[in-house]
Amino acid sequence: MALNPRQLAVLQAVREHGALGTQALAERFGITLQTVRRDIQRLSEAGVLERFHGGVRGIDSGSRNAAYAERQRAHAQAKQAIARKVAALIPAGSSLFMNIGTTVEAVASELLQHQGLRVVTNNLHVARTLSANPSCEVVLAGGTVRPEDLAVVGEAALSFIGQFKVDIGLIGISGIDADGSLRDFDMREVMVARAIVERSRQVWLVADASKFGRPAMIEMATLSQVHTLFTNAPPEPPFERLLREHDVRCVIAPH
Repeated sequence: MALNPRQLAVLQAVREHGALGTQALAERFGITLQTVRRDIQRLSEAGVLERFHGGVRGIDSGSRNAAYAERQRAHAQAKQAIARKVAALIPAGSSLFMNIGTTVEAVASELLQHQGLRVVTNNLHVARTLSANPSCEVVLAGGTVRPEDLAVVGEAALSFIGQFKVDIGLIGISGIDADGSLRDFDMREVMVARAIVERSRQVWLVADASKFGRPAMIEMATLSQVHTLFTNAPPEPPFERLLREHDVRCVIAPH
């Protein structure tokens, strides 16, 4: 769901304060109560804010992910820099898993000139992007399509992924905890991602710097299962130590 600049500003204001009243928002942005209520309704439908009588509050970031349109916009330059770095290191003729996530989708856009790739994905955005590369074979998992981001999840997708063994499993994640666990929000998505990790000869994790320390409920894997991390800034010391302890190569793609 696309949000206009004012709605994004409302979202940011509520997140900064935790909660704001409808009247306070109207005065803050110089708009009518009716306009505020429409904005709140739209933000609520997008799943990024929660209404209560007389106002609106932020949703616990550990229990629910941001809306897809917001994730696309967030840290877009960092994601593109990461994507270029990843694409430059993927050899021609490789086989890959590409899972769900806007950074993974950015990588797909950088692979349009690669030769001889075979990509297995449960992400309809990735499949659509790479279908424009005539030298890339795209194998799409079947299953339940999650309407908000066109992710394919569920038992059918899980069973499908289990048939393959690929060179590189390229995964995105919602958060990296201080204990080194990779975390996400949807159990159906997590189950498929776990299968991708298990069926990949190498696991490449793409995560912009905002993912370090970001809370999410469900553990998908740990850094010990990752071979290479691609991010846009050097991790803070606690995470840098974890990467070193688990012998994870860290590739920085500044933007």
